[in-house]
Amino acid sequence: MATADADVELMLRVKDGDEKAFAELFNRHAPRLVAYGDRFFHNRAIAEEVAQEVFLRLWRARKKYRPRARFTTWLYTIATRVCLNELRRRRHRPRQRAGGEEVDPPDNHADPGQVAQARQVAERLQAAADALPERQRAALWLVRLNGFSYRQVADILGMSQPAVKAALFRATEAIRQALARQDRRLENEL
Repeated sequence: MATADADVELMLRVKDGDEKAFAELFNRHAPRLVAYGDRFFHNRAIAEEVAQEVFLRLWRARKKYRPRARFTTWLYTIATRVCLNELRRRRHRPRQRAGGEEVDPPDNHADPGQVAQARQVAERLQAAADALPERQRAALWLVRLNGFSYRQVADILGMSQPAVKAALFRATEAIRQALARQDRRLENEL
C-alpha cells in the first residue's frame, strides 16, 4: 500500500477513535511538522509545540475528516494555519532563538572557513526569508523545502495555483534583492 493510501487508511481509523492509528500517524508525520515549524520560528521547542497543537487539532477534527484531498494536504493546511496564527501572536514579542541547536552537525573533515562561510550564507538566506510576507514564506517552505506541488500548496493556503506561482516568484525575487543589498553593503564596508 502506498504511503498516501496508508495515511488515508490510518486517518479513517483515527476517525473511528483508533488511538494506535493516531500514534502511527503522529510518528510518521511529527518529525516533518517539527522541521516545518522550525522554519517559521527558528526554535525547536516552539516547533514541537506547534506540531503537538496540529495533532491535537487533527484529533479534535477527526470526525469531520473526508478523504477528498491527500492526507498530507489536509495535515499541512492545519499546520500552516497553526504556524501563521502563532507567528501573528508572537509578532510583537522579542524573537527567541534555539539554544545553540544545530540541525546538521558540521562535517569534521570540512574546512572551518568553508563551514563558517556556509553558515553565514544560510543565515543571510534565513534572514531574507524571514522578512517575506507570511503567505509567501509559507509557499516557499512548502514548495522548495517540503516538495509539495503548486496544487497542494494552493489547497493548503487557500490560493489559486497562479497565485502560488506568483507568491513563489515574488519570494524568490525579494530574497535575491535582499542578498544583493547585503552584498553591496559588505562591498562598501571593505
